[in-house]
Amino acid sequence: MRVTPPAYPVDDRLPRHPFERSLDDDKLREECGVFGVIGVAEAANFVALGLHALQHRGQEAGGIVSHDPATGFHTERRFGYVRDNFTKQSLMAHLPGSLSIGHVRYSTAGTKGTTQIRDVQPFFGEFSMGGAAIAHNGNITNADALRRELIDRGSIFQSQSDSECIIHLMARSLQRNIPERMKDALRRVEGAFSIVAMTRTKLIGVRDPLGVRPLMLGKVGSEKNGGWALASETCALDIIGAEFEREIKPGEMVVITKDGVESFWPFEKRNPRFCIFEHVYFSRPDSILGGQSVYTTRRQIGVELAREAPVDADLVCPVPDSGTPAAIGFAHESGIPFGMGIIRNQYMGRTFIEPTEQIRNMGVRLKLNVNRALIRGKRVILVDDSVVRGTTSRKIKEMILDAGAAEVHFRIASPPTAWPCFYGVDTPQREKLLAATMSEDEMCEHLAVDSLKFISLDGLYLAVGEARGRNATHPQYCDACFSGEYPVEPADMIEKGFELKAAE
Repeated sequence: MRVTPPAYPVDDRLPRHPFERSLDDDKLREECGVFGVIGVAEAANFVALGLHALQHRGQEAGGIVSHDPATGFHTERRFGYVRDNFTKQSLMAHLPGSLSIGHVRYSTAGTKGTTQIRDVQPFFGEFSMGGAAIAHNGNITNADALRRELIDRGSIFQSQSDSECIIHLMARSLQRNIPERMKDALRRVEGAFSIVAMTRTKLIGVRDPLGVRPLMLGKVGSEKNGGWALASETCALDIIGAEFEREIKPGEMVVITKDGVESFWPFEKRNPRFCIFEHVYFSRPDSILGGQSVYTTRRQIGVELAREAPVDADLVCPVPDSGTPAAIGFAHESGIPFGMGIIRNQYMGRTFIEPTEQIRNMGVRLKLNVNRALIRGKRVILVDDSVVRGTTSRKIKEMILDAGAAEVHFRIASPPTAWPCFYGVDTPQREKLLAATMSEDEMCEHLAVDSLKFISLDGLYLAVGEARGRNATHPQYCDACFSGEYPVEPADMIEKGFELKAAE
């Protein structure tokens, strides 16, 4: 594999000014998105477009690997946005071939501010039967134990990423080809994984048996002359003009070659537990999940929320942008007018200006501004997707009151987030989650608002199309961040002292 030197100086450590996170630090963050394509000329350009559409899933870094039969594997990894790196012709010329995969990354809580270029995926390995690259969305919950075992047996790790364990497990497998080695390796892995991988001639996609994270299959171009694509979300297929074929199923592995798509089922069958927060916040509203429009689902969450927690008010206002569909549904169901009482500055980049203390204290006002003419004198319902620490909610409430609102009521389009996620989401420690230490009434008092209500877990299930709500034989989704019921025990975290929810 040829590793191309950066075309311009790049620090090996990602610069992270505290201000850069301050505006979004009160949200849960998906840690990555994956994309791959086979059978099209200049495949890496398609991957760059797909990663651009998945940028919301990870903004810290991105990488692309491609393969050309004449020159072999090529890789480029960069910090920052896709648009700032992988749109340069000088860079993309270093990624030839008709087969390519890519990854966008948002680092885990344990490595914030210490990300190094060697942590950026995709990861690459040379095996006796040829090279392979792998990009992973999710989190391996037994990665620490696997890493210790592999190091004891002689493996040398190059990164802090849990995903690198898969490469080492593949290297130690005795299977005769790379797909079989991947199956062998993933049977040792616990947690959540949606994987896009590539060899010299194959594009591979895998979902864990619970199907916690999404993975989509699309057809690129014509039936006879086109190729195939794998993506974390359908919106990434849309941007390259690919036709959405279907979701990769929980526990399924697809191996794609010039001859087509072949399915394998390497894991013991389990009841799927797709992450319900993908419907609430992570996925883009123009994506399709489980055959449903994410936008439509979020609007329905607002409808259910209005039924569960009505309030006498004058205006329904979303906290942009993620609260907008739920606010539309709430307004429609309640009959209370909808209005854009908060306007988001769409052009505030991560490096806006070097922030002085005075500017830093402006906080959320640099990102959001109140529409004073609409707010003044009104009893306002603010609809947001979640409350994590509560810091941003307090600032927004203060802005609304400063603009002359008569009352401020919060309605939250998810249940209280009381437990950390260990399946690929950047979550604060449990004691920093507001709902872990306070009741709903205590949170209302803490935020100093006139009322605060969250949608119930059963109401959320109803909104995503489960007619029986959560009251089925087993939960149909992973809702551990709300319920504390983990479908896969987080072995590494338990070893470090994390306590699971006591059985009721």
